[in-house]
This record gives sequence, structure tokens and C-alpha cells, in this order.
Amino acid sequence: MYMMSTTPEHCWKHIILQTPKMPFKDEGVLFPLEKLHNAFSKGHLTGDILIDISGGAIVHHLYSACEFFQEIILMRANEQCIMEIMKWQNNRTGAFCWGHTTTHVTDLEGRSNQCELKDMKLKSAITHVIKFDPEAETPTELVGVPQADCVITFALLDMICKDQEDYMRKLRKILKLLKPGGHLILIGGMNASYYTIGGHRFHMFKFDDNFVRNALVAEGLSILQCDVTPRKSESDLIDFEGMLFIIACKQN
Repeated sequence: MYMMSTTPEHCWKHIILQTPKMPFKDEGVLFPLEKLHNAFSKGHLTGDILIDISGGAIVHHLYSACEFFQEIILMRANEQCIMEIMKWQNNRTGAFCWGHTTTHVTDLEGRSNQCELKDMKLKSAITHVIKFDPEAETPTELVGVPQADCVITFALLDMICKDQEDYMRKLRKILKLLKPGGHLILIGGMNASYYTIGGHRFHMFKFDDNFVRNALVAEGLSILQCDVTPRKSESDLIDFEGMLFIIACKQN
């Protein structure tokens, strides 16, 4: 039996990082980190503000971004995720260690001896961690939040959306936070119907890359990059077929 989850708590971190053998390391960690590094290192994606609206208490995908934006604002769907992120940001006892991902990013940048500095830089770049309700028609907590030069959403829409109509509605909310001319980076698992935590299966919205491309174009964005990597690992934690990485530009 599937359960609906609109606040996916630790889901993505649990699935790709906290299982002993990290079954989806290639697809869920290395693929997005390498795509993000390549995208940011070209120098086209930069600005003052980046907003990250992702599923769970993940931050590893922001290590490359912190070199190119003055301010990073995180938005998460529940208090538990916010508390875990703030525990990490404030170096509190028991905080999750992202060292394995920091090492990979600094290796990509040719600065493998600067893991600690990279971690400190991301922590200092994050200025706000905000709770938001993806179901609210007009989320009051977003009042006063500035539009961003770049918005990243990682493993969120596929986990909180019920169907195509719901996907489009939530996508429009996210796009309201993006400046005209700004860039959206969307990362997610394709053609998944469920993920599993604690023996319970949770519903996922099933889509492919064509659906996402068409959805973004319909909302006035131009697709600059679209990459897909197939699933390489066997696990019953999630039934996705591959990972999707898209960069799109919001038209003026």
C-alpha cells in the first residue's frame, strides 16, 4: 500500500546516503555533483542570490554553487529537515557529515586539500533556512523573499506531486521565486512510482524527461541543457529508472 507524502523529510538522504553500501552513489551523488560542477564552472550561472528548494535535509549539491553566489537561501517542507540542516550549519554534536561529497567536489575543482574550507564556505553562504508549505496557494512565509538569480530543486517535485496537474501547480510556485532571465536547475528521479523508508512505501509522481521539458517550455522557460543517466544499481528502496538533470532559463 502506498502512502502520500507531501513533506518528504529525510527521504533522499536516506535513500542515497545513509544505507550502508550507498546503492545509488553513481546516479544520486556523483552524477548531479559532476553536472553541477561543470555547469557552474563555465561561469554563466552566477549572481547574488540562489534559492534551493529540495527534498529532505540535503545540502551536498550546493558545494559548487557556493563559489558563484553571494547568498544561498534554503527552503524545506518540514521542521525536522530545517533542524537537521541547522545542526550541520552550526557544527553541533551529532550533525550529519557531508565529507564524502565535499571530497568529491574539491577533487573536481582541483583543490582536494581544501575540504574543510569548502564546508565552511557553504555554511557561511547559507543566510536563511525557511519552512514553506508546498500545498499552500499563497505561502505566507515567502512574502519578502527576494527573487533569485538561480533556483535549484533536487528530488522534490517527483516526491511531493500527485499527478501532472499538481506538478504544474507546484512548478509555478517555484518559478515565482526566479527572476526573469534567471536559471532553474531541476534534478530528480525519472519514472519512479514509490520510495521506501522504514518498511513503508510512499507515492512518487511518475514522469520522464519529455514531460519535464514540455512543462518548463509551457511555463515560458527555454531548455539550455538536459542530461539523463540510467539507473545502475539494484535496490528496493526506490524504483526510479534514471536521474534527470535540466538547466532552463526563465524568459524576460
